[in-house]
Amino acid sequence: MNTAPKLDRNAHTVRLSGEWTLAALVRVPRMRAELLVAGDAENWDLSAVTRLDSAVAVLLWRVWRGRFPAGLEISSALRATLERVAELSAGEGRAAARDGWSPGSLVAAPARRLGAFVLGVLKNGFGLVELLGRLVLALGFLCRHPKSVPWKEFSANIYKSGVEALPVSALVGFLIGVTISYLSALQLKAYGADLFIVNILGIGVVRELGPVLVAVLVAGRSGSAMTAQIGVMRVTEEIDALATMGVSNTLRVVLPKVAALVLVMPLLVVWSSASALLGGALAAWWQLDFSLLYFFAALPDAVPVANLWIGIGKGAVFGGLISLLACHFGLHVRPNTESLSRRTTASVVTAITLVIIADAIFAVFTRNVGIPF
Repeated sequence: MNTAPKLDRNAHTVRLSGEWTLAALVRVPRMRAELLVAGDAENWDLSAVTRLDSAVAVLLWRVWRGRFPAGLEISSALRATLERVAELSAGEGRAAARDGWSPGSLVAAPARRLGAFVLGVLKNGFGLVELLGRLVLALGFLCRHPKSVPWKEFSANIYKSGVEALPVSALVGFLIGVTISYLSALQLKAYGADLFIVNILGIGVVRELGPVLVAVLVAGRSGSAMTAQIGVMRVTEEIDALATMGVSNTLRVVLPKVAALVLVMPLLVVWSSASALLGGALAAWWQLDFSLLYFFAALPDAVPVANLWIGIGKGAVFGGLISLLACHFGLHVRPNTESLSRRTTASVVTAITLVIIADAIFAVFTRNVGIPF
């Protein structure tokens, strides 16, 4: 039985027969050209078509310029395929018209984007609250069943987020300390206020720069890695497999990451702040002939211990924010690579933004704490 696509045309009617599929048209390339030439005909007879796939249906719809011919003979099954293509094409046309320029679009488009942004923020906020509630329930479960604590996952995340971050955090902290000390020394030396270099470095690094600097580094390094790891687990359906086996992904995946980052962030803050102070002391010794012993002996008087506790508290809060956001965006990755990249980027950007907002809130509520004057 010959099922090759055929096209017969007379003065008034175009008749199609056989199988009109993408594979058939690839085997007979001239048939597509003949179909395009016949596009002006008003009468089409598709009653002899035995098969019509969606690709050729789209081609026919374009040949007909987005409308059914005046005279069309076709079976009900094939008509349903064409009507589906017509419906989808109409939807694309409405979307194009909606996104096109019009006098009202100058106001409507920004308002629409603002509304979408607000709805996205609210959706993510509710998702974070839900995730936090699940973490509380998981902690309650572990209190009743201590043997179920995922120690291996917890220790692995401590190593990945904490130990492996020590070199880069120390290097960046050291360089930041050198830079601040060098620039401050140039100004202080001009006014004979060399002694205040200890105050500037101590307060600035221990209280503000140390926690924020580490938070930005961890958000870009560990936060993105957490989102990508959980996102890949979503793409490869490992999360679904855990649920099928009755294993809580909150207990085994989310909780170890959040707990590990909350624990290691204050330690990284102390480590990075110490590196920054060492770099600042060396730069002060080079620029101002400050003795290293004098610098570190004057540091406790210039920087009350309350500033250290504020920095440590910031580290714990920032660690919780970064890990929660990373896990939230990772769990909402769709099973495709584009969604994975978008969610990872959103995780890092949102985490850094919230860290800066949280730091501003800390600054407002602790403005009278730990200030030596």
